[in-house]
Amino acid sequence: MKHVIHIVLTLLLGCTWGWSQIESSRSPITIEGSVRGKENYTPISGVEVSTDKGEYTLTNALGEFRIKAAIGDIIIFESPEFETVEHRITSGEDVDVLVEGYADSKAGSVSKKRVSRGVLNHQRYLDSAIFYKTTDLEKSIDFIAKSIADLGRRGNKNELSESLTALGEIYSYHQQYDLAIANFKDALTAKKSSKTTLLLAKAYLDNMEYGKTEAELTPLIKVKNLTAVQRIELYETLGDAYNGLSDFGKAEDFYREGLKIAEKNQLSSKIIDLNSKIGDSFAKQNKVLEAEGFYTNSLNLSRSSAPSRVVKENEKVADFYNDKNRFDEEIQLRKQSLDELEQLPKENNRGLVSEVGKDSITAQRINYKIANAYIAQNKLDEAIPYLQKSIVEADTENDLVVKKDATRKLSEVYRYKGDFTKALESYQNYVAVVDSLYIRKEQEISRAARFNREIATSQNRISSLEQERQLSQSKYDLALTEQQLFEETSKRQKWIIYTLLMGILLLGSTAFFFYRSNRQQKLANNLLALKSLRTQMNPHFIFNALNSVNNFIAKSDERSANRFLSEFSILMRSVLENSEEDFIPLSKELELLELYVKLEHSRFEDKFDYQIDIDPSIDIEAFQIPPMLLQPYIENAIWHGLRYKEEKGMLNIKMNSLDADTLKIEITDDGIGRKKSAKLKTQHQKKQKSKGMGNIKRRLDILNGMHGNQIEVEVNDLKTDGSGTKVTLKLKKR
Repeated sequence: MKHVIHIVLTLLLGCTWGWSQIESSRSPITIEGSVRGKENYTPISGVEVSTDKGEYTLTNALGEFRIKAAIGDIIIFESPEFETVEHRITSGEDVDVLVEGYADSKAGSVSKKRVSRGVLNHQRYLDSAIFYKTTDLEKSIDFIAKSIADLGRRGNKNELSESLTALGEIYSYHQQYDLAIANFKDALTAKKSSKTTLLLAKAYLDNMEYGKTEAELTPLIKVKNLTAVQRIELYETLGDAYNGLSDFGKAEDFYREGLKIAEKNQLSSKIIDLNSKIGDSFAKQNKVLEAEGFYTNSLNLSRSSAPSRVVKENEKVADFYNDKNRFDEEIQLRKQSLDELEQLPKENNRGLVSEVGKDSITAQRINYKIANAYIAQNKLDEAIPYLQKSIVEADTENDLVVKKDATRKLSEVYRYKGDFTKALESYQNYVAVVDSLYIRKEQEISRAARFNREIATSQNRISSLEQERQLSQSKYDLALTEQQLFEETSKRQKWIIYTLLMGILLLGSTAFFFYRSNRQQKLANNLLALKSLRTQMNPHFIFNALNSVNNFIAKSDERSANRFLSEFSILMRSVLENSEEDFIPLSKELELLELYVKLEHSRFEDKFDYQIDIDPSIDIEAFQIPPMLLQPYIENAIWHGLRYKEEKGMLNIKMNSLDADTLKIEITDDGIGRKKSAKLKTQHQKKQKSKGMGNIKRRLDILNGMHGNQIEVEVNDLKTDGSGTKVTLKLKKR
């Protein structure tokens, strides 16, 4: 007897171990790997890596990727640079793909290597944008802006198309379909791409423009180089479009075409999707038997998939049963959904909710639907517990919409049963929920308006960057053309001059109309204008700093160049850290100024000395000042006063207290003076100065308007003969 018991226990343990192995093989794991050229292991960035279960990612600048998959899944590698590669997962080991012939097309001259570095930077920005797509819209769009700005003179249309396509995907995710469509169109203008065309068609579909979806996708049917996944997406999206146009026959035909390819390539997730959508199409035509057959297929297939997929298919078929008044079958499926939801991890459950959208799959909503099915059969006593569960769960999840509907339905059930006391109590609860829901809706409307304003601002910034990129490219091309045309005849030169004049006139007109159209917006939004102004640092300083580095390098003074770059980067990092603040502690501003003057002195050591004198009795930490407010005045003193002086000059920065709440800051130089400096300047420099000083004045006006008159600035000649300059700034405590 003991021997028999021992054998039974051994068999049970063996079955349990085997079952655990099967379950563990189905659970998702993280697969890491890389995609490189076979000849010299060149990393390939931007490769689309997906699984037949719907997971998706891109390789980074180092050709590396990370994706969720299960044993038995197929990983698909797609890129315009090579033929599509598929790999079935058999273990948790890394997957490294080596592409033949990639080195021959990519390796080359020094100029190609330089371009590849630019491509790597561009790809890093796109990777970052995709990373923040779901969590931080502002950061995501900011990285797209950097990727476009990084193109600069390279003007690579492929990279521009990639940036605009990524921006369109970001807008599509946040349901800003009009903006997504506009950016997808711009991407296609830069470079025709099947991937972008599919994304544009899906954006049209989400925007319920079914005719435009069909018009975009119909030409793709004849394209031969589509991957299997793209071909399935093409037929599926066309089916969705015809479904929206109520042409169910064509919709079914396209779904079936997509289903054939999905079955041929064993893409299980798409097989489930297309069976379910064919069932939807038949259900809309009231072909119950056909619809039920395809729904049954999708249900059976989903049971071998992830649990969340089972819940989705259960609920879709349950809705079908509800529509056909098959309430018992509906209730049975929904109860199964509740059991599956309880087994899902909390984070997976939330992901399921966000993916489904408005008709989200949650326990409170399923309980509410079960209660409605019982009510439809006049089984009021069975409905009440499910309504109560729905209310409790909705309250826990802060789902006021379901709580409102369930509370009202509970009141009606009690009224039908004749229990008017509970009916009144439930109705009073319903009124309270409606009031809370109304307040929340007002808050959501306010957030939506603010969200739309932020998106409009971001899109304007992207458009401006694209205009600047095009303008930079035009200027670069124009310089090359001018260099070639210099050697031609005088007649040819005359036409060049006319062309340049027309170009300048056009640019001037464009700048004028652009300024006029934005003037009202800038005046109406002081905060936006202030943010723009305080993030500016004088471009002369940056340009001249880079020139200084260039001079150090030309003189083979690598140590000086490295030291200068190190200090310059510290200054730039500090400026960027403080760029979001209206005011910073005066101690920080003094640190920045001391570093800035030190940098300028390293460039013009033979032109001036400087001294910073601060009264030790002053409590510097008690005062605050707008960041980089004093820097333009110091720069003017150095560049327009001391630099032109024949003998060595002196720059003094002095700080004294006028009273307990007021500081006086004096910036004096013994340079050539403002009048003499103005005579030495070119017309272009005069314009630049006027604009710069105007920005400072405007910034002070905005800050004084927002925070009270805390800052006063006065600029005078230091001496009676007009030489030297004295800037006096009075700063009050905030």
